[in-house]
Amino acid sequence: MAKTISYFYVLYCRDGSFYGGYTTDLTRREQEHNEGVGAKYTRPAGRRPVKLIYAEAFNTRSEATKAEYAFKKQTRQKKERFLGTQGVQFPIDENQPRIVNSEQLSAEEEKENAESKEL
Repeated sequence: MAKTISYFYVLYCRDGSFYGGYTTDLTRREQEHNEGVGAKYTRPAGRRPVKLIYAEAFNTRSEATKAEYAFKKQTRQKKERFLGTQGVQFPIDENQPRIVNSEQLSAEEEKENAESKEL
């Protein structure tokens, strides 16, 4: 059975705010937010369209939701600093590329591979 990858993601809203969430399908979730059927925060037309600017892959939902919670607790300044260290360019414009960090998966896969070789 294939593993389901969970993502913590950050949207940049039209009003300049950030929204953090978690999903298993980045494209579908961004589309839902833009259609106004995503989170309550992104439903008002003044916040849409939104642009997915950053995502981080995790092996479990728990890890992804912990990352989401930690992000949401930060001040705007700390959120911008974090995103900048992940490669997000400021000021953000419509050409901003989507950044997906999968280092967590790579480290976990390497660990699993090493453990299976020991058996």
